[in-house]
Amino acid sequence: MYAHDNGASAQRWQQLPPAEQVTAAADAFRLLADPTRLRMLWLLCGGEQDVTTLAAHVGIARPAVSQHLAKLRLSGLVTTRRDGRRALYSARGGHVRRLLTEAVDAAEHHLTQAPDHD
Repeated sequence: MYAHDNGASAQRWQQLPPAEQVTAAADAFRLLADPTRLRMLWLLCGGEQDVTTLAAHVGIARPAVSQHLAKLRLSGLVTTRRDGRRALYSARGGHVRRLLTEAVDAAEHHLTQAPDHD
């Protein structure tokens, strides 16, 4: 359980977040609605990957991987760093990893009809 999940923080859910945060979150969810991007981001949560490695894992062409990565990067879900001539990509931290984990776990619960938990 996260520290902000307790009953004392229930008032957090009584006020809407700022419009720009809602828009950015909706944009991120829209990008993650694509199964290929979801798979790529899952792999990037496990560590840095280059375009060639990601292409091999997800089974699509390198140019398509590059296009997906550009979108994920613009949305702030992915970061990049240079290692010589290679660009290495990774998920942008704990929030992204937790978001992905929760989404995949929720899908598993739905598919297996496992009971929800708080």
